[in-house]
This record gives sequence, C-alpha cells and structure tokens, in this order.
Amino acid sequence: MTATMAGPLVGRGLDRIDGRAKVTGAAHYTAEIPLPGVAHAVLVGARIGCGTVRSVDIRAALNAGAIAVFTHENLPRVADIPPQFPSAYGGPAPGQTFFPMQDNEIHYYGQPIAVVLADTFETAQHAAELVVADYDSRDTLVRLDDGRAQQYQPDKIFCGLVPAVQARGDFEAAARSAAHTFDATYHFAANHHNPIECSATAAVWDGDTVTVYDATQGISATQATVAAYLGLSPSHVRVVSHYVGGGFGAKAMMWPHVTLAPMIARELGRPVKLVLDREQMFYGTGLREEQEQRITLTCDEQGTFTGLRHHKLSVTSPFDDWAELSLSVAGQAYGIPNYDGQYRLVRGNIMTPTFMRGPGEASGMVAMECAIDELAEELGVDPVELRLRNHAAIDPESGHPWSSDGYADCVRLAAERFGWSAEQRRAGARTDGNWRIGWGMGTAGYPVYAPGQPQRAHARLLADGSLVVQAGTQDFGTGVGTTMAQVAGDVLGLEFDSVRVDIGDTDYPNIAAAVGSMGAGAISAAVHTACTDLLAQLIELAVTDTASPLHGRIGAELEARDGRLRVRANPAVGETYSALLARNHLIDVEAIGAWNPPDPNAPFGKISFGAQFAEVAVDPELGLVRVRRMVGAFAPGRVLNAKLARSQVLGGMNWGLSQALMEATLPDARDGSWANPSLLEYLLPVNADAPEVDISFVEVEDRVVNPLGVKGLGELGMIGAAAAIINAVQHATGARIREIPVRIEHLLDFRST
Repeated sequence: MTATMAGPLVGRGLDRIDGRAKVTGAAHYTAEIPLPGVAHAVLVGARIGCGTVRSVDIRAALNAGAIAVFTHENLPRVADIPPQFPSAYGGPAPGQTFFPMQDNEIHYYGQPIAVVLADTFETAQHAAELVVADYDSRDTLVRLDDGRAQQYQPDKIFCGLVPAVQARGDFEAAARSAAHTFDATYHFAANHHNPIECSATAAVWDGDTVTVYDATQGISATQATVAAYLGLSPSHVRVVSHYVGGGFGAKAMMWPHVTLAPMIARELGRPVKLVLDREQMFYGTGLREEQEQRITLTCDEQGTFTGLRHHKLSVTSPFDDWAELSLSVAGQAYGIPNYDGQYRLVRGNIMTPTFMRGPGEASGMVAMECAIDELAEELGVDPVELRLRNHAAIDPESGHPWSSDGYADCVRLAAERFGWSAEQRRAGARTDGNWRIGWGMGTAGYPVYAPGQPQRAHARLLADGSLVVQAGTQDFGTGVGTTMAQVAGDVLGLEFDSVRVDIGDTDYPNIAAAVGSMGAGAISAAVHTACTDLLAQLIELAVTDTASPLHGRIGAELEARDGRLRVRANPAVGETYSALLARNHLIDVEAIGAWNPPDPNAPFGKISFGAQFAEVAVDPELGLVRVRRMVGAFAPGRVLNAKLARSQVLGGMNWGLSQALMEATLPDARDGSWANPSLLEYLLPVNADAPEVDISFVEVEDRVVNPLGVKGLGELGMIGAAAAIINAVQHATGARIREIPVRIEHLLDFRST
C-alpha cells in the first residue's frame, strides 16, 4: 500500500546532527580511537624513485625500542592482488595493482620499505628514523616532458572500464570545412589531496575476524579490499569509520597502509594503529596526475561548433593504465556532432593516480572552457552568448534527451547576479588604482553516476514513535547523517529530532562508497526506500486492525504527518504510531529497503550542469592575482539540505580558485621525490584569499536518476571555477596563459614582452 507523504524537512537548511560532537571534541576520528594494548606503526619510505633494495638495517631501530620491524624479507605475502575497480561499484578497490614489500623492487619514491612497531607512537617514529636502507638505483622518470617520446595508447583506462579512443562523426572532415579553427594545448601540474585528517587505519583481531577502523570514503570498499588481500571472506572483516576529516578522493581507494595494519596486527597478536604523516600523504594516497590537453575546436560562420578534437597526455604509474576522465563532459555539454577524443599515457615512477575533487572534469572543463573563451575572442562574440548558442539540447554522444537539464537557467541566473555585461567586457579591463579588473566565466558539469549494485538501508520504528535509520555509509564532512534524517522524517511524517541515524559500520546494510557525486543520491534513495517499505507495513497494520480508526481504509487515502497516520481528506481521523504499535503488542516495526539503481543503458543523458563567474584584480607590476568575487548557479536536481549544499559548493568554488592560481606539486627529476610535500610549500588558499561568493541553485525535476531526483553536487562546485578565473585573468591582462596554475612569473613574463 502507498500513502501521500509530506516533505517539510527535505530542502531545509538544518544544522548537522554531528556538528556539536565535532566542535566540542567529542568526535573520535580513526587515529583517536582508544585501543587497549595497541602497537603503533610507522612507515619507512624509499629514498629512491626506481631500483632495488639491497639491504635494510633495522638494528638501531630495535635498539631504540621498536618491538618489531617488517620489511620485504619478513612481511607476509598477500593472498591476492585484486584488480583496480572503482570503490562505488562493489568489490575490492585497491588504489593500485601493486602491493609493497612483496619483493625488493622500488617503483616510486616514498614506496614503503619497512614498517616499524613500538609501544608508543613517539618511540616508533624515532625508531623509524634509524632504519637504514642500501639501494641499487636506476634512472627515474617523473616528468611528462621526460617521457614524451615513450608515450603509448592503451586499449582502456580508468580501471580498464573506459576506451582510450572515443569518436563520433568525422572530425577531420569538420576541420577541413570549418570557417574558424582554434587549436591550443593546456598543461596542468600534478596536484595532491590534503584533507585535514591524514589517512589512518587501526586493526583488532578476535579469532579469525578482524575489526578495521579506517579513515575512508567507503567502508564497504575497505572491507572488500582487506578481505581480498588477506584471503578472508568479507564476513570476517568489519570496518568502522565514525568520523572522517575530509577525503576529496585520497580516501576513496584503498592504499597499502589500509591492509598493512590488519596484516601486521595478525602477526603481532595485538592491535595495531598506523597513521600517515603529512609528507607520507604525498607519497601514499595517489594524486591528480601531471597532464596536458590539446583542444581543437571548429565552428561555422555563425559560431556554431562543428567539431572537437580533445587529446590528453598524462603520467601514470609503472603498473596501471590510469587517467582521470577529463574528456567526458567537455565532449557532451555542447552540441558538437564531430568528435575525436583520445587518451595517451607515459609510464612514470609515481604512484597510480586516483580520484581528486571534481575527478576528470575539473581539468577537462578548464581546457574546454578556456578554449571556448579564446575562440569567442577571435570571433568577437560574447562568451556567454557563445556557450548558450552551443549548449547541447540532447546528449550528443547517445542522442538521448537529458534526464534533466537546467544549463541555460544556471548561465542566465549567474550572469544576472554577477552583473555580466557583454558590452562592458568587450570594452576591455577597467582599472582600480594599480589593479586591472577582469571578468570571466566557465561552465560547470559533472556526469550523474550510479552505484553498480543495490543500495540498502534499515529503518526501525520504536514503540515510542521514534525512528532509527542505519546504513553502512560514512560521513567525511558532507553531512550525510543529517540528510538521511531529513529523508526518513519526511517519509514517516516525523520531526527531525525524532530520527536517530547510525552510520559508519559495515554491520549495517551496504551502501557504496560516496565518490563521484553519487553519495547523496544513493544514500537518500536507500533510506527513502526503506522508510517507504516501513510505512507500507504500518498502513497495512492500521487498515486491517479492527480497533484502529483507519480500519478499512485504502492506502491512497492516508498520509504520514506529525508522528501519526491520518486520512488526508480528514486529518482528525487517525492515530499515532505509538498507539498503533502498543495496541498490537509490538515494540518495533522494521524494514530493510533496497534501491536498485537505474539501468545505465536507459535512454537518457545524465549530467548535472551549472555556471560560474569570477572577477579578478591583477597587479601587472607584481604579477599578483586576487579573486574579488565569484558567482555560481547550479542545477543538481533536488537539494536535500540547503545549508549543506551551499557549504559543499562554497568549498568547491574556493578549491577552483586554488587550482587556478596555487596548487602544483613539483617533481624532482633526480630522485623522483616531490619538491614540496608539505603544507608549508604546497600552496593552498587561506581565509585572506577567499573572495565574496554568491551561490544559487536551480532545482530541476529529474524522474530518472533516483526516487528523490537527487543528481549530486559534491564535485560540481569545483568545476568551472578555475576556468572562470583564468578567463578573467586574460580579460584583465590580455595574457592568455595555458599553464595551470597561473603563477606570478607567467604574468611577469607577459609584462616583459
């Protein structure tokens, strides 16, 4: 049976249910979980980028108080090295198809060569500094330019799921007949994740079962990965993650330390805790790879795009054909009939790259949106008008309609709130003292992904009328528990405070890793389904109970409001859940709901769209860039919590600023190390860099993606921001810079010419 349900909670900007615990220090993150008898583990990384370990001298470490040291000579061998698989699709999700200390080969700088154990963290840390390794070193390749001659094209990239060559129409023919052709190459420095909480894992064995505490974006992915490496059934691995201090992709896949902790705990016969330090985060949790993207864009006399060639060359590891999916939205957001997209790789001595905020599109859309601005300048067309003119009415890849769109509304709304004037921009930069003021824009877009397996949640209504909702997911700062309570409360007509949410434990029903902006849609759909099934049970109980005032009614007549079932046409007729359960001698009613994601081959294109605008001030004498204000409008489907959504986008837009002007990890070609592996030298924006930000949402109805029409937002806020800033710098200075991030020396070089 079904009932009409009110929706007073979803969409409201309610405070986080875990907010008080976080700001008062009551929240325990993985490294803070007290474990009696724990041994502290510290990794020792290789100090060469390629070669072999001849020997590892651990005597000084043992003399300094280490209780054990594991190297390639005594570390147990893993049962299996599972293939890469995205963490949201079920099964093991190793960050790379390589596990360290299984032999003496060194593939990248910082690769673990030893694990030092001691009774205190300080002793382990000191002892680790005393481990001495002797190497046979070989030439190291870490820079894209150094490996350009060795580039190759794999059959597939991205865990073997995506073809490296993609095409539609005939690009070469489009190029020959084009009225205008723009061609440019954009270079992107490598980037590294820097969540506030460094990665940490702890493990406790009980017989043949292990509990793993992990700072992860996917507890189910951790469970499957550890089980595969250790040769266990997943039912013998429990993963707990109460609080996670940011992830951004660094904690989406499972890196070696996640398995080393339970592996060594089993050997020692006592709990083990392993925490990476900040420098080890640069060598132990993947990265956004150094890359270059060549864009060739053609159009007719009216400025209608006719062809796009988008080729990407990037650095991968010695063992995986990995490249972030930079070509997807750039090739779909505009109605371009002729397309040639290709990925090529260079094998380098680095870790396998991985997801990073706005994976793929955060780089691909920078190249595409900068190219569109450059073409607009050549054509003498307003960049806003050129984009609106060419936005794809349907998915050009499949020919199917969008599940929902909202692109044009976002562009027009953001332009209006920004105060965009085509005439003013065409007039060139204005000045403010020594500063030159520029305007720019960029399109935001991210695919709507869905998990590869059913998503489940448990809902249990208690005798007092309160509700407990449980799901095997985790919160790494997004506020997922809060939105779960809102969705559940709406279905059953309960107040927000009447819903308790339990997450962060694989003993709860399975939810996929929250990556690729799919977390909110998957989790809300599972909770909605579980609560809908529970409501159906309550309705059935009421209408068949001869003592109920709802006896004999049909489900369509009823609704859930204010903790009770009632007749929609006559709200006075009804009863509370507590009364219904008490009369039937029930202490609870429960349901496990399973939401099956839509068929990926369904005839719809699925992308979340948006638009970003930026105003910058540039001092041409000093080469300084200051972002004064940013405006963004986004169409993520249904917004579950306005406050949390704004926070997500606010962080993303500021990260786009960081991408455009600051973030770059610089390789040292001599040994393969990173020259700036710390927050002292890896540049990030601080509060003084943060501009005024204006954020709007265009809620578009989507009946395809999931029951609530939630398309996802986490990645979207970053995409388009960097392009808007870079385009604004060009408007302010006339300097068309194609190296990202834009640095002071780029602008000084331009001034000198």
